[in-house]
Amino acid sequence: MRFDYWTPVYGGFLRNVGDEGMPPTWEYIRRISTLADRLGFELTLVPELYLNDRKGPEAPSLEAWSLATAIAAVTEELEILTAIRPGYHNPQVTAKRLSTLADISGGRISLNVVAAWWQEEARQFGGVFPSHDDRYVHCTEFVDALRGLLSRTPYSQHGRYFDIESTVVEPKPARVPAIYAGGESEGGREAIAVFADSYVTHGGTVEELREKVADVNARRARLQGSPFDSIGMSAYVIVRDTEAEARAELERITAIDPTSPGYASFEEFTKHSNLDVEVSAREYSVGTRALRPELVGTAEQVAEKILAYRDAGVNLLLIQASPLHEELERIAEDLMPLVRQR
Repeated sequence: MRFDYWTPVYGGFLRNVGDEGMPPTWEYIRRISTLADRLGFELTLVPELYLNDRKGPEAPSLEAWSLATAIAAVTEELEILTAIRPGYHNPQVTAKRLSTLADISGGRISLNVVAAWWQEEARQFGGVFPSHDDRYVHCTEFVDALRGLLSRTPYSQHGRYFDIESTVVEPKPARVPAIYAGGESEGGREAIAVFADSYVTHGGTVEELREKVADVNARRARLQGSPFDSIGMSAYVIVRDTEAEARAELERITAIDPTSPGYASFEEFTKHSNLDVEVSAREYSVGTRALRPELVGTAEQVAEKILAYRDAGVNLLLIQASPLHEELERIAEDLMPLVRQR
């Protein structure tokens, strides 16, 4: 099991808690990045959002690609999984950025390709926002273009969304960055099985993940000849000395306030996504259904749950926790050894 974490671009992860002590500043992100690198976390997901979906659209948040470059420069081992929504980028410039980032990071850069879901954000920032299934056509063409631009010179491609003619991207990286992607709908899973190397998903129960892993791996084997390289899952982790303490923290962070600034983005997400399970208001408290795995309790209790997910086929854990600088140390010291020794 790989222990990985979300970079808190939005000043935390909790929609119902105002100040988490995690300011959306480079100073804090640098602190987290170097700490995680030292503690042995293997990957960080840097979300790409131009509006803040956790604290409300008017709250500050940081931009993913600037952060990815800076994180690469101050870390040594951490894989930097940068999210990208093709509706906000063209593949030629993105390929050039990736080539440069691969050099800065020593090849530690990868991409999480995301079909955009926030229509208001697209309106404000000029993003392309096709219909749900067409977003995956858009993503597929975008990934095809990136791989072509980073492996062949000159490169041409003509499709529904991109028209590329004899484009040169130099230098080439030593390897084309790995592509991660997640989708819950039938169309999303089928498209991702065509273009992605690894599959990432929102949190779910062990039974839900066992079924999902079998499904997406079967699709990829049919379409690409082998299962996904890895299967990642988002999870909010609460580890305390006693289960009672952990449950008290869970209650604190899940007090629902429908008037909070982030509630509108929750409604927007559910409106424009085709999800395979209903998202509850409690799960809204964190986002990405990260509470659904119930990784809450003592280190021993949480370790047992993580091992059950490993047995179900999940081998990459994308952790959210608050405040992250405290919780990463707790997870590294108390939880990770219990999982890695088994």
